[in-house]
Amino acid sequence: PAEVPAGPYDALLEAAASALDANDFDGAVQAYKNVLSDDPGNPEAKLGLAQAELLGRVQGMDPQAVRKEAADNPGEVNAQLAAADLDLVGGHVEDAFGRLVEAVRRTAGDDRDAARLRLLELFEVIGPEDPRVTAARTSLARVLF
Repeated sequence: PAEVPAGPYDALLEAAASALDANDFDGAVQAYKNVLSDDPGNPEAKLGLAQAELLGRVQGMDPQAVRKEAADNPGEVNAQLAAADLDLVGGHVEDAFGRLVEAVRRTAGDDRDAARLRLLELFEVIGPEDPRVTAARTSLARVLF
């Protein structure tokens, strides 16, 4: 079999993946952003950036405290954002998406934008082909329009 030639960003993507593996989320974010500044459509860098940002956000969170805060304050967008991040990292994809669609429905202005943008970021982590993303996009469209 022929060797596949190295892509122009392979070294940067490898460095970013190594940073991610070492829990250096800031380093991984920067490395992925470097690739995206030259190649904005790079799917590997887009996915890696979304993952690194998500893992950086949940690092050091107290899951019980975050979930209690979100349950006690359904209208508090930052609490819902944090809980959705934890849901996604914990494999509860539909819960994360549902929580954020509900936050978009319930809020307005900057809070609504924050919930909508976080939902779009989490779609990147899961991938656009996933049926859960498709279903959540449909729900989001319903609450927006």
